[in-house]
Amino acid sequence: MQNENCAVCECGRIHNTVNVKVYTECGAIQRLPHILRELGSKKPFLLSDCNTRRAAGEQVERILLESGISYSQHSFSKSPAPDERAVGSAVMHFDTDCDAVIGIGSGVINDIGKLLSRTANLPYIIVATAPSMDGYASSSSSMERQGLKISLSSKCADVIVGDLDILAESPLYLRLSGLGDMLAKYIGICEWRIASLVVGEDYCENIAQMIRSALKTCIDNADGLLSGDRDSVRAVFDGLVTAGMAMTYANSSRPASGMEHYISHVWDMRALEFGTSSSTHGYQCAVATVIASGIYHDLLSCTPDPQRAEEAFRIFTYDSYKKQLRALLGNGAETMIALEENKEHKYTRDRFDTHLQAILEQWEKIREIIRQEIPSQEYLVRLLKKLGAPSSPEELGIATDNLPEVFEATRDIRDKYVLSRLVFDLGLTETVKEKLKARNPL
Repeated sequence: MQNENCAVCECGRIHNTVNVKVYTECGAIQRLPHILRELGSKKPFLLSDCNTRRAAGEQVERILLESGISYSQHSFSKSPAPDERAVGSAVMHFDTDCDAVIGIGSGVINDIGKLLSRTANLPYIIVATAPSMDGYASSSSSMERQGLKISLSSKCADVIVGDLDILAESPLYLRLSGLGDMLAKYIGICEWRIASLVVGEDYCENIAQMIRSALKTCIDNADGLLSGDRDSVRAVFDGLVTAGMAMTYANSSRPASGMEHYISHVWDMRALEFGTSSSTHGYQCAVATVIASGIYHDLLSCTPDPQRAEEAFRIFTYDSYKKQLRALLGNGAETMIALEENKEHKYTRDRFDTHLQAILEQWEKIREIIRQEIPSQEYLVRLLKKLGAPSSPEELGIATDNLPEVFEATRDIRDKYVLSRLVFDLGLTETVKEKLKARNPL
């Protein structure tokens, strides 16, 4: 909600406020009885899965029992998918006598917990089990609906419990996934700034600087993730929480995600539809950040050519593109197509002309933004390899034969101006696709 007493930001807007208490410390889980008393809760509902219950849920149950606090719970027998079935299961098992919801987990459990607490209109506490993603402090849930990855408005947690003893014991791949999700912020901030120039989107430098500062702290402490060093784990976890808060301040996912998240979403959609390989959200975002960085840096040597852009727009046919989307995504493409045809209308002559004119006028500023915000592909690969984290789709087990089509499909995940939209307006889509096919620079 907005705070009417809050001063107008230097960007000219009054931002959403975030009323969340965050406890990031060793032994933070012991605070739960006090937290519940502060919230006026006498009987919380615990939500977990088989893995997160072992990681922290059993300890939560023991602490509540020792404090004389009754509870009800639902624990998924396996890690749930972020879909209608899982949300429905949580709702069906919810005890209406409960007066608060405690999510015990990370990505999917947190997303479901936020939806459940909003539906029940109850306070929400998340006991984090891994520093693996940035949704702890956001007010949206990343879900799959009718085969399409979407962000549903849900509820920002009232309390985030980041017990460093628990977080540091999380599997290494989840700690590194959290770093991967933070690396995505390089692209997110860059695209936010570019969108403000090309489509007039609101942009706030103060929020962007929050993200840059948190990201630098994560990078500076990255090596310690390998050993579970508490300070390093804190740096990543606090960075992820900051990113979630930044999204709420901005009332947008812009501060925390962009093109790289959409590549990850397409991979997830293909996995859901066809059973193809996928990986953790953070790993996929890290690899997609490497891909996007390479394309952005290649654009630095390009000069916008209005004639080339006009010719590419002239020969583009949406009907042919729809066939490509359906082949790539199956049923998931239908929701994207319906959104375009019934609401978004991204491929109109007016939008193309307006965007291209803005790009031509702002090109030097766009190039400077890319130079300022996005590190080189080589730097990112070195960082990830040093930590033993994947830096390519092949290392994730994800096929690359359709990478050009994956790149192009990101234009239609949301009506949001990202790299693939910029490339489209420049008339460079086919050039980029050819280079991705050959895995060569522009």
